[in-house]
Amino acid sequence: MELLAFGLNHQSAPVNVREQLAFTPDALIPALKEISDIPKVNGAAILSTCNRTELYCGIDSDQSQHDLLDWLANHRSLQKEQLLPHLYSHYARNSIRHLYRVASGLDSMVLGEPQILGQIKSAYHTAKQAGTLDKTLTRLFHSSFTAAKKVRTDTAIGSSPVSVAFAAVRLAHQIFGNLANQTVLLIGAGETIELAARHFHNHGVQSLLIANRSLIKAQRLASLFDGQAIQLAELNRNLHQADIIVSSTASQLPILGKGSIESAIRARKHKPMFLVDLAVPRDIEAEVEQLNDVFLYTVDDLQHVVTENIKSRQEAAEQAEQIIETQVDRFLDWLKTEQHSTIITKYRTQSETIRDEVLGKALKQLENGADSRQVMDFLASTLTNKLIHTPTTQIRQAATEQRLDLIQAAQHLLKISTDNTS
Repeated sequence: MELLAFGLNHQSAPVNVREQLAFTPDALIPALKEISDIPKVNGAAILSTCNRTELYCGIDSDQSQHDLLDWLANHRSLQKEQLLPHLYSHYARNSIRHLYRVASGLDSMVLGEPQILGQIKSAYHTAKQAGTLDKTLTRLFHSSFTAAKKVRTDTAIGSSPVSVAFAAVRLAHQIFGNLANQTVLLIGAGETIELAARHFHNHGVQSLLIANRSLIKAQRLASLFDGQAIQLAELNRNLHQADIIVSSTASQLPILGKGSIESAIRARKHKPMFLVDLAVPRDIEAEVEQLNDVFLYTVDDLQHVVTENIKSRQEAAEQAEQIIETQVDRFLDWLKTEQHSTIITKYRTQSETIRDEVLGKALKQLENGADSRQVMDFLASTLTNKLIHTPTTQIRQAATEQRLDLIQAAQHLLKISTDNTS
């Protein structure tokens, strides 16, 4: 059996192709069962996110991959020709490495992002629920969790923010320390503000205001993070409440001027305010920077931090690749052992049967009143003779037939020294 990772991602396919292959949570278990019914496909797991759809399977022949492609195309009512330019296949070592890299955030759109590991764990649990994980895939996924954890622990790949929204939140944390008691005002309702809201929420912010021209959009976003929505017309009445303001709108004119911030500072009795302007053109007048008790940062200020952090993550990624190669080697060592585990199991069972037989005879002798020292001698000598009988017989046969390869193998397996001095 050979491991296969098969699918597409944000690097190989545009969003209009990726969305056609995405699986809803409800569709995953039926799909997994269909895959496991394909001849010579052993085990199956599906990882489906907005950036990738990947199948992880064990296959017994090249035909199995063609069957998987046919299934995927038919399942999505697509022509194979539409999919082939965007698909990739990784086999054996490469498939293991690929999953480890995905789990560690090395194959993500944002290098080092941690969310993908949770998505892989979810894919594992879904496949487990569907009953489509065999022993090898189970071990593969667990080892990917271990590899990802080691990358996180031993490198700085996740320690530096690589989005301006995250950088803004990290900077606020450095200024205020605990953010839980700070009031945060977010202006806008686009992707950047949503990302900032998520980060602030994750940092424990309890008081979150979202201001936007469209109250409906503000309410939708606020509902996701236990916040409060207001319209831009209400902005000046609420400014004095805000310890932290992050703005990112598409306005062509500034939304916050020096005068409005000056009034807010007076109302706050000069309690400091931290402002981040992520908009281009600016949402906050540059003159605001002249005010006392105000810390103003622009997107350029934060972009410099982000650029440095991306460089730091790339350096960490090089270390991560080395860690992953070591983890791949460990999995392959396990896989090689597992392929011959039947021999080990049978040999152990055979030895235990001999042990039980000899032990039973020894116990019977003790029950009949035999001398314990003689019984111990009987147990030791009989057990030794029975355990070495088959190997010694086979070695003699190999010597008779001049099978030097078998004799050398026996010396290696039984750790018999060829040094005659001892």
